[in-house]
Amino acid sequence: MQVKKMIMALSILLTSTAYADNWPSKPVTIVVPYPPGGNVDVAARLIAPGLAKAFGKPFIVENKAGAGGMIAGEYVAKSKPDGYTFFMAANGPLLYSPIIFNRDAYRWDRDFEAVTTISMTPMVLQVRPGLPVKTVQELIDYAKQHPGKLNMASPGAGTSNHLMSEMLLAKTGAKWMTVHYKGNSPAITDLLGGQVDFSFDQMSVALPYLKDGKLRPLAVTSQKRLASLPDVPTLTESGIEDAVAYTFTGLMAPKGTPADILEKISAAATEVLKDPAIIERFETLGAEAHSTTPEAFKAYLKKEDERWVPIIKKAGISVN
Repeated sequence: MQVKKMIMALSILLTSTAYADNWPSKPVTIVVPYPPGGNVDVAARLIAPGLAKAFGKPFIVENKAGAGGMIAGEYVAKSKPDGYTFFMAANGPLLYSPIIFNRDAYRWDRDFEAVTTISMTPMVLQVRPGLPVKTVQELIDYAKQHPGKLNMASPGAGTSNHLMSEMLLAKTGAKWMTVHYKGNSPAITDLLGGQVDFSFDQMSVALPYLKDGKLRPLAVTSQKRLASLPDVPTLTESGIEDAVAYTFTGLMAPKGTPADILEKISAAATEVLKDPAIIERFETLGAEAHSTTPEAFKAYLKKEDERWVPIIKKAGISVN
């Protein structure tokens, strides 16, 4: 019986290896959990041409927005683990949304295979120009003087942007209303139009508007000041402790996807992200091109999970 099991295991291994050797034989889909134009979508569209060139098959970006990114996440989690469907994940859709929406549709460590990070992006706390505040402390003071009057634009419940806002509320005792949108693009559109007052947004999305003076930056969430906004302090410099945060983007595959395919994608993405033009493009957008091995990405996700999920649960953050 033991010999039979060993033969079966060897057969499965050889079949999987042969399958990976022939991969890809058709177009590959990268599923984005937000509408076109946001941080996660931009990252997917920057790497897709390079991956297509590396493997000789199209890499198609498909947007499936909604439910804090869970529509896309669940779609990929339930997809066949054959190397033809990948999830362009970010903190919110991958780690937080299942908890905040109270839906056990998937778990990052149960239903996905980590492939590689793509980018690391700090956020910026930004306000509409007409709001009479120029520092983080002035924003906090204004919110306390006008409790509930300010509206904060969130690209979705459970996103890093939303959690940074909740963290700031908890640390300062200020009060404002949170308006959730289906992605960065509609959120920043309303911020530019004055329908909402401020937001935390990824630098890759916000930088052009900040450079043009259409929005005013108050602070960044990076460890140190950014070269693209040298005069803008960090949240830590602004008096908010433990406020360093980045939004990652990264590729995840359905659980059971052959390891050889994961390694091939990771290695190819690493080469794509070494391209000076890609590096410059990410830097121009305020992000850092950043690849990892599947093992390193999994370890990073574990640390992020351990940092933020207890905060979500303790604060009782939920859309239900």
